[in-house]
Amino acid sequence: MIAILADRFISELINPWRFQPHPEVWLLVVAVLGAYIYAASVIGPVVVKAGPVITTKQRNAFIVAILMLWLASDWPVHDIAEEYLYSVHMFQHMVLSYFMPPLVLLAIPKWLFESVFGCGRARRVISFLAKPVIAGVAFNLIVMITHIPDVVNRSVSNAPMHYGLHVALVLTALLVWMPICGPDRQLHLQSGGKMIYLFLMSVVPTVPAGWLTFAEGVVYKHYDIAVRVWGVSVTTDQQVAGAMMKIGGSFFLWAIIVFIFFKRFTPAFSGDRSYLTTKDIQIDSTLTFEDIQDAFGRVPPAPDPNIKS
Repeated sequence: MIAILADRFISELINPWRFQPHPEVWLLVVAVLGAYIYAASVIGPVVVKAGPVITTKQRNAFIVAILMLWLASDWPVHDIAEEYLYSVHMFQHMVLSYFMPPLVLLAIPKWLFESVFGCGRARRVISFLAKPVIAGVAFNLIVMITHIPDVVNRSVSNAPMHYGLHVALVLTALLVWMPICGPDRQLHLQSGGKMIYLFLMSVVPTVPAGWLTFAEGVVYKHYDIAVRVWGVSVTTDQQVAGAMMKIGGSFFLWAIIVFIFFKRFTPAFSGDRSYLTTKDIQIDSTLTFEDIQDAFGRVPPAPDPNIKS
């Protein structure tokens, strides 16, 4: 009887799909959700004198962002990513650095950003760190660090280190997206600059992605275990992670580049194919005989010089 119970206990321990609670994630999600609701319902009505406090677009962006944070950080994604498959670990990082940060920034109204950072030193620090070169270098440095085999092998078995790397990844990702869709439009690049910036951001991750895809042997020893989720081998797992980082991340950034391009240039070719913007286009009216007659009727006749007053 004891042997049977022991076997059941061991089989449960090695079950990849066993439920593992993460109260720290629940607390984080509730805290972020509560802070946003408090800001929108208490601070916003005081600061915003006219117009909506939170737009529908901002509210929807926040809902999707908070759902992404929860799903990527909680069971089962976090546990499979931490203990079994590096490809799921890569998917988790992509959600936290590519998909969630722009939604978070789109969800933050300008008044909330200014209420938090003000106009003093904190605002200047954010403006400095959000410069494209600084933010891009910092983010890609963190990305490179999180792919070092020794760092990965240590972090997946060290919760504080793992969460610390996630915090660094998310914070630098937020800085990277500030020049694209941040609440402070003064930090935004022009359309051409945004496209070049995003293109460069899609090129750098191809280095670790290519290394993972074509690496011979096991790169991350932590994931070389007997229990294989979905029957995926450790080599295939590495290759899928590399392909996900290279293709998935690049396609996402390139899709935004295409969107920016068409948003910037297609309005000039819509309608009558005019190069004028909507500000320059005047209402076209045909000049009729009645218009001329009416105009002459409003002009007083010139005085006759032969007639003495």
